[in-house]
Amino acid sequence: MSAQGVPLRARRRGPVLGGVGNALRLAVLLSFALFFVLPLLWLVFAPSKDNQALVFANPLSFGSFSGFAHAWTNLTSFNGGQIFVWMRNSLLYVAAGLLIAVAVCIPAGFALANPNFALRRPILIVTLIAMIMPGAASVLPLFLEINALHLLNTPLGVILPAGFFPFGVYLAFIYFATSLPRDLLNAARVDGCSEWQLFRYVAMPLAQPAVALVAFFAFTANWNNFFLPYVVLTDDRLYNLPVGLAALINGTAALNPANVGGDLPIKRPEVALAALLIVLPIALVFLFSQRYVQAGLLTGAEKS
Repeated sequence: MSAQGVPLRARRRGPVLGGVGNALRLAVLLSFALFFVLPLLWLVFAPSKDNQALVFANPLSFGSFSGFAHAWTNLTSFNGGQIFVWMRNSLLYVAAGLLIAVAVCIPAGFALANPNFALRRPILIVTLIAMIMPGAASVLPLFLEINALHLLNTPLGVILPAGFFPFGVYLAFIYFATSLPRDLLNAARVDGCSEWQLFRYVAMPLAQPAVALVAFFAFTANWNNFFLPYVVLTDDRLYNLPVGLAALINGTAALNPANVGGDLPIKRPEVALAALLIVLPIALVFLFSQRYVQAGLLTGAEKS
């Protein structure tokens, strides 16, 4: 028994158990890191190898820089450089959809954060239901609506639904409800500010983390958007990159044995390079906006 009344055996056992717990946590974190990083490493190395090496060589081995150049040449020469058309379409759809989503979500979140807003509770409930609804469940209603507006096979048929972003509305609501000082808003109302002036001159200058967070998630959702463009677009000149990648996979016999016609220069390395082009912009946007994204994610974590 020690002077402090704690058995020496327990004192010796504490650091040992703590070390085992730390090692276990580290092992779990490394396992998850490997689970998510290894596929990305494979995707980076895949275009450097030829089709034969990609199948039989070490999955994480590097081929050659000439392999990258060969895959890039084949990919960019496909249908006269159609990959660049798909990239341009993706940028157009994402930029326009992101602007619509931010312009809708931020004011909607501010309005819902006002306790005096009429129908606040039912609108929040509808927003939460729309958030948890699978994306595939909304494709048919959106298709019927787009068809009724005669927007099938048009860019607007992809852009306009991008403004429907309930997750962004909820993020903005959480930010304004937890991080915007109520006393500041009440003081502005006493000074004669209208609700629009409150939003324009008080809330928006303080809402940069919320805007960045909504913009990041809207960008990610629109850039990876596949199902809706696949349904509403029939002209391959209007495809975005995810739908174009599916067309490449379906059009090459290397990945689709049912397609035995033609001698397309698109094989596994070219498809992997196209997939890398889809992943790379999201990684770059996250790296450059990481500070704002982290600030928005921590919204409401602390009370002043």
